[in-house]
Amino acid sequence: MRQPEPEPQSFDRVLSSMCTEPHPDARAAAERFLATNPGDPATYEAVADLEARAVERLATLADHPDPERAAGYVTSGGTEANVQAVRSARNRHGGSDDGRAGSGVRHGGSAVNVVAPASAHFSFTKAAELLGVELRTVPLDDDYRADADAVAAAVDDATALVVGVAGSTEYGRVDPIPELAAIADEVEAQFHVDAAWGGFILPFTDRDWSFADAPVDTLTIDPHKFGQAPVPAGGLLAREDAALDALAVDTPYLESRSQATLTGTRSGAGVAGAVAAMDALWPDGYREAAERAADNADWLAAELADRGYDAVDPELPLVAADVPESEFAALRDAGWKVSRTGSGELRVVCMPHVTRSTLRAFLDDLDGIRR
Repeated sequence: MRQPEPEPQSFDRVLSSMCTEPHPDARAAAERFLATNPGDPATYEAVADLEARAVERLATLADHPDPERAAGYVTSGGTEANVQAVRSARNRHGGSDDGRAGSGVRHGGSAVNVVAPASAHFSFTKAAELLGVELRTVPLDDDYRADADAVAAAVDDATALVVGVAGSTEYGRVDPIPELAAIADEVEAQFHVDAAWGGFILPFTDRDWSFADAPVDTLTIDPHKFGQAPVPAGGLLAREDAALDALAVDTPYLESRSQATLTGTRSGAGVAGAVAAMDALWPDGYREAAERAADNADWLAAELADRGYDAVDPELPLVAADVPESEFAALRDAGWKVSRTGSGELRVVCMPHVTRSTLRAFLDDLDGIRR
């Protein structure tokens, strides 16, 4: 007996996710390019051209000095981009004559290390385990940003990469990017900015985060988050070709003779969907979405504070508040998809699908739970 087709998750009560409903143009483009493989660009030329357009558009968002010549590719998401940034920095740091360290050990036997704030995404833990490098996490300041003095104290001659976060996943904070870049430069390390979530919001703020604000070497920016592209569609950008050259391996049986990506075969759906979303929304659509999300976050934080909750002042459209476990559990039982920070606060991400009416309904349920 044939089973009924399952329906996808509705976004009506999803407040914890950094993904959102794709733009209609992105959905249509993704379907058209489902069977193409940008992992073999010499064979699949149309999607290869689209990927070049995607990189140019992402580089424009991130203020790359020469978007038309920017290096990068469409990844499966922020995790892949961050792993690749670590891998590139490790390989460029030293070891073999061709610049690929491979073993993760540099001159003198010291383990290559990566210095990142405690707010860094867990993908850096994965990267350290996979690549055989030491991950040094440093404390945050009182406003949940990387403590620059702690970063300076943690780096040394074996540091291959310093990481800054531009839109942290727990509190939506932006690290002091120019200061961290200067610290990386002092020890001749690469500097990476993880703007996976924040990258489509930050262009409409006065925050320092991009290639124009600091000597950033690599940057993560994900169209499938606030960019409203279909999943999977992440992004890795580099200031120079050398960052991707350090990742390239020979691919003798393909028409394309080398490959810098982490995954081999990739669906062109993410590439095509990302281009379609950016074509439809950059810049005015993204600006309107970012402003609406910021207004919603400020409103929600104020409403929670009025109810007596200790709410973190939003910097980007993400709200964290100290809600008791019993109330949190009751919200989940009521169907709300909410999560907690590592310290236990309620975490709400004001993505494009999160409307003011949705937040009012959320607060109505919370008020009912408190009675």
